[in-house]
Order: sequence, then C-alpha cells, then structure tokens
Amino acid sequence: MTKISIIIPILNEAETIEKLLNHLLENSSKQNIVEIIVVDGGSTDGSLKIVSGRAQSRSIDLSTAQEETAIIVLNSQKGRAKQMNTGSRIATGNTLYFLHADSFPPKDFDQHIINEVETGNFAGCFRLQFNHKHWWLHLASWLTQFSWRACRGGDQSQFITKALFDEIGGFDESYIIYEDNILINELYKRKQFKVINKKLITSARRYEKFGIWKLQYHFWTIYVKKWFGASADELYSYYKKNIN
Repeated sequence: MTKISIIIPILNEAETIEKLLNHLLENSSKQNIVEIIVVDGGSTDGSLKIVSGRAQSRSIDLSTAQEETAIIVLNSQKGRAKQMNTGSRIATGNTLYFLHADSFPPKDFDQHIINEVETGNFAGCFRLQFNHKHWWLHLASWLTQFSWRACRGGDQSQFITKALFDEIGGFDESYIIYEDNILINELYKRKQFKVINKKLITSARRYEKFGIWKLQYHFWTIYVKKWFGASADELYSYYKKNIN
C-alpha cells in the first residue's frame, strides 16, 4: 500500500507556510498522508514558531478511529538539498513528495500520486501554473504539461518512491542551487518520470521581485552554464551574484 510523506524545506516562509499546511490537509486524505515534514534551514521571521505550533505527534481521531496526519518540524543546515535529505531520513512513507513552501498542489494530489506509483510510475511531478497573468509565465506554465526535460523544475514539486530515491542517493548536497534538476536528470536517465496532467499553483513572487525577463535570463544562463559543464560552486556563485 502506498503511503506518502510530504517534505517541505523552508527558510523564512512565514507568509505562506500555514496556508500551505492547511491546503495540504484539506486537499488530501489522511489515510494516504502519513506525515508532513517541515525542515527549517534557520528561519528568522517566525516561520519555525508557526510550524511548531502546528506540529504534533501522530494521534487518533476517535470519531473515525483513524490516524491524523502528523506535522513534524525539523532543524537542518541551510540548503534545500540538505534540508530535503534530512526530511527523507526520518520519513516513514514509502513514497516521498518534495514541495516548495509557495507551491500548492491540486485537489486529491495524494491520490493522483498513488495512482501513478501503483501503475509503475515511480517518480514525477504535476504540471505548473504561476499565479500571474503575464503572457510569458502563462506560456511557460502551459509547456510544463509536456514530458520534455527542458520543461522541468523544482517548482513543479517532485514525487518519488523512497526506494528509488535511496537508489539514486538522494539530493546531491554539493549543489546549493539546481539540486532539483540534478535529481531530475537522474530520473530521466532511468526513463522514470511522469508528468501528472493536473495543475499545481506556484507563486511568481521572485519574478515580481526581480522582473520577469531579468530573472528568466538568469535562469536560462544557469541552465546553459550547467549544460557546458559548470560546477556546483560556479552555479551558486552566479546565482548569489545575480539573484540571491
């Protein structure tokens, strides 16, 4: 039986994390989600306090005699790869679902993931929709329904069986950025990636902050640099100078 552990890395996500936790609980079945693991990388904006207030040990709902979904909070070194690996190590579900704190999966996302896993699709993501009306972001969102490697990214979320995740070795912690894409590359090599044709809504806040074309240019540059063999340190240096 497929059981899902949701893993969310956060760093200063006080504006969105409680809304996301509510969304996840309201749009999934507690029979399918064994736990939501929030891994904090050193927040200073009250994020940790918000999540800690929601954290609980797994409990029983006496009215239905069913277990409630546990919300677990962990501390980790900063860095999404490190944070997500930390969460994966304590996860008890046999399927992991990695999710950004500003991305909201569709209704019944858990069942959609389970349906894929139980038909032999052991990893994949949802298609994406930005919460912005700019034509480029609309087009970029539309393209994510296709299986092309160039249309993938961490904002789409990532489901993967724990067995396959462990086989790959988890996220490569030498990458401060681009860690999602390194894992996705490994999945495409194995021809093990399924795009679920349901929309996940993600925030365009970074595009709004930096400017759509400016940020897109930097993302493309990072992608091309990696294509031509740039190291993890070189990618992070470029990101830190131009985006972070």
